Amino acid sequence: MIGKTYTTMLGERELSIETGKLAKLVSGSVTLRYGDTMLLVTAQARDDKSTLDFLPLTVEFEERHYAVGKIPGSFHRREGRPGEKAILGARITDRQIRPLFPKGYRHETQVIITVISADGQNAPDVLGPVGASAALSLSDIPWAGPTACVRVGQVDGQYVINPTAEQLTRSPMDLVVAGTRDAVMMVEAGAQNASEDDLVGAIEFAHAEMQGVISLIETMREEMGQEKFNFLEETDLTTDLVPELTEKAKAGGLKDALLTVKKKDRSARTKALRDGIIAGYEPDPDADGAKERITALKNAFNKVEKQELRRLILEDDLRADGRDSKTVRPIWIEARPLPRAHGSAIFTRGETQVLGVTTLGTERDEILVDDLSAEDNDKFLLHYNFPPYSTGEVKRMGGQSRREIGHGNLAKRAIRAVLPSFEEFPYVIRIVGEVLESNGSSSMATVCAGTLSLMDAGVPIKAPVAGVAMGLVMEGDKYRVLTDILGLEDALGDMDFKVCGTAEGVTALQMDIKVGGITPQIMREALAQARDGRLHILGKMAEVLAAPRPELSPTAPRIISLKINPELIGKVIGPGGKQIRELEAMGAQITVEEDGTVRVFSAESASAEAVRDRIMSITREAKAGEEFDGTVVKTTPFGAFINLYPGQDGMLHISQMSEERVNAVEDVMNVGDKLRVKIVAVDDRGKIDLIRPELEGKIAPREARPPRSGGGDRGGRPPGATEGGP
Repeated sequence: MIGKTYTTMLGERELSIETGKLAKLVSGSVTLRYGDTMLLVTAQARDDKSTLDFLPLTVEFEERHYAVGKIPGSFHRREGRPGEKAILGARITDRQIRPLFPKGYRHETQVIITVISADGQNAPDVLGPVGASAALSLSDIPWAGPTACVRVGQVDGQYVINPTAEQLTRSPMDLVVAGTRDAVMMVEAGAQNASEDDLVGAIEFAHAEMQGVISLIETMREEMGQEKFNFLEETDLTTDLVPELTEKAKAGGLKDALLTVKKKDRSARTKALRDGIIAGYEPDPDADGAKERITALKNAFNKVEKQELRRLILEDDLRADGRDSKTVRPIWIEARPLPRAHGSAIFTRGETQVLGVTTLGTERDEILVDDLSAEDNDKFLLHYNFPPYSTGEVKRMGGQSRREIGHGNLAKRAIRAVLPSFEEFPYVIRIVGEVLESNGSSSMATVCAGTLSLMDAGVPIKAPVAGVAMGLVMEGDKYRVLTDILGLEDALGDMDFKVCGTAEGVTALQMDIKVGGITPQIMREALAQARDGRLHILGKMAEVLAAPRPELSPTAPRIISLKINPELIGKVIGPGGKQIRELEAMGAQITVEEDGTVRVFSAESASAEAVRDRIMSITREAKAGEEFDGTVVKTTPFGAFINLYPGQDGMLHISQMSEERVNAVEDVMNVGDKLRVKIVAVDDRGKIDLIRPELEGKIAPREARPPRSGGGDRGGRPPGATEGGP
């Protein structure tokens, strides 16, 4: 028998992991199945060590359209660069496995997740990390797993592990949790104003439920795993230098340098102090071996700087810019800085600044989704841009990075929870977050700026949303949670915990843990402290814009929605689209849905209203008893066709034209004549019979007259007759 399969129950379905059957030349390979969703996951490392000074790990998430029986929609009909969902799936896996590679490991390592079957109900994004954990555990790559990853929903008040796509539509929470046997390592969530207690409960539930998967992978490793290869650990030349450098740095004023408020000034002061100390050890930088010794001294100083920063936080509750652990940096906000944008706002918190811009469009602007999901479009877009000047750097600019996509997705999930439905507000909405300055949590500033730009545009959101990034410094049993962390605190701290929400609850969060794990109590404390920070920021936002502007922005286009009889859609479109082209020539875009919903979109209210009135006229349904001032448009031997309103004619039979007998229609009226008429009846084909209202009651209604025998027109007149009445 080829290969071996291991199974366990995960939630309500069986999870199976098979190894030894497919892709056998790679170091670690597994095929994972959950329902009818299947993934092939491989892990491979290079034999030679990289010269890079960081872990060269790449995670690829490959979606194959054959997995759902589709041919790609691209021009070449093959898969191209990964879509947004694939990139987000790769990031979930990367964030789970990266912290568990040994320190100093520098072998280029690649994990490839390929979705080979997708059932549309069991999402592959949380299965990829499980497959990566199994592949790495079985491989010869040094890695301190296993880990597991699950999704948690809340259906009918109960937590559900790996809810199906259908169950997620009924869940106010979509929480992804990854962890080891002993600790939670990563959390990502979107929610509908979830309470902090519900979130902590869901995280604890997820960690307990993933233990069976971790046990399964441990069994696989014991039975099928390879021996890990030895890698050359970096020789740490700095350890012996740290105590001495610490004394010199303290004497030189390191504390005061670290407590400098502005990032550039703080960096300049610490660099000057470092260079002065190093010069005492290496006065001649060009001497033999000086370069290596200077690098070692710089690394040692970085350790000293980190230790002192963490000591100040833990012992003195002092942070790099002089704040205590709970204080949010100063905030200033400007609404509508861009005169022509539909909605705009600048949100600045300390040295982090984002320009948020909202643009409103029609259904023609929705983004087409070409991935393995059942969705084919998205009417809400949020794009996060992080140019190099935001950090005072010079870098090559290209396409959107994975980091930008991940940060943008977090902000998108946070704001989506408060958007009106498309039926309530029939616009496609695009938010762009332009990061102008970055020193800590530009994604959370994007949430604030994006929310303010929506309110500036007049979008009727349910409630304002704000976001704040939390940090953690932990040494043994001693810890301190930090509100609104700086970039330096993110790099030197033990947690990056971003929390977004309204005054009522949480709408999105993202947590990455850099230590062995945190307790539920620390998590609750961080969420409670985040809520205080969020309410403070919401208060500052309310001072500028407390709610959406009562009127749509004057520069925003207008959309008018109306409902017509679906059977009359053809009249709006016209033969070959002639009618709808004439309507759009009036200065509007028009969309027509199968249920009869028509939306008119125009940059000017007057044009939209004119097109709406025209459509209402074209699709108006006449009713018996209505009177009109009509115009004769055609005469026949048996009567005259009267135009009642654009697109609608009725028949005035010759017998309904006068009290006297009429021998010829032209004796009474001619084409172009105007006269008052009344609808007598509308038949099941929409044909209209008319009468002159002043004759009503004076002549017999046409329906009461006995029908003529044989053929004839629909009024009972025999073929060829030119005279009226019997």
